Amino acid sequence: MDVVADKAEETKRELMKKMRKKMKRNNENQNWLSRISFSASLPDDVHGVFADSVCAVKISMDPFSEMRESIMEMIRVVGVHDWSEMEELVYCYIALNSSEVHGFIEDAFLSLCSSFSSSMNS
Repeated sequence: MDVVADKAEETKRELMKKMRKKMKRNNENQNWLSRISFSASLPDDVHGVFADSVCAVKISMDPFSEMRESIMEMIRVVGVHDWSEMEELVYCYIALNSSEVHGFIEDAFLSLCSSFSSSMNS
């Protein structure tokens, strides 16, 4: 009987831990949402193929996937022909987004570079 009670207590602790973690995450999301800017414009020093691009503000529950999809769309629609244009695109994303999402931007670019590299080597 003690084994069952111990298991129940362990399960209860795990559930409480998960609930606290979820509540903390929700509070962090609320704090982040309160700092969102709903206006965006490219920095003045952006030139070349991205100078006439339109910025869109978006709230996402999956920032990595959304950033990756957005970057792929920019590469397809605007066209990225060399590494300097890719660097300019990275700069635009970093300049337009808060520091809280810079890691997602970095991961999305690295993921795309890795995908492109893999497809070129195949």
